[in-house]
Amino acid sequence: MMLMIRAIIRPEKVGVVLSELSDANFPAVTKMDVMGRGKQRGVKVGDVFYDEIPKEMLMMVVNDEDKDDVIKIIMKNAKTGAKAAFGDGKIFVSPVLEAYTISSGSNEL
Repeated sequence: MMLMIRAIIRPEKVGVVLSELSDANFPAVTKMDVMGRGKQRGVKVGDVFYDEIPKEMLMMVVNDEDKDDVIKIIMKNAKTGAKAAFGDGKIFVSPVLEAYTISSGSNEL
């Protein structure tokens, strides 16, 4: 089975996460700039409240047997170690039922 892994992480952690994924032979990644907030509902800095916080979303499709390795790499390298237990991001895993290569039309799963 193929799985889609979506990781929403801090922008300053993207370089090291992508490098470590590539070094572990997981080079195929789609990266997008995203905005959002988690359970904390934004961040207040002084008198300014930031309702939406910039993040990066990494998306990749992996074999089921590679899922744990990919998640460990992302978790290890995206974690900031900050005292606050929020804001480092989230990882979502979902099944991929079908995938097609646009140029050839072939079903790759």
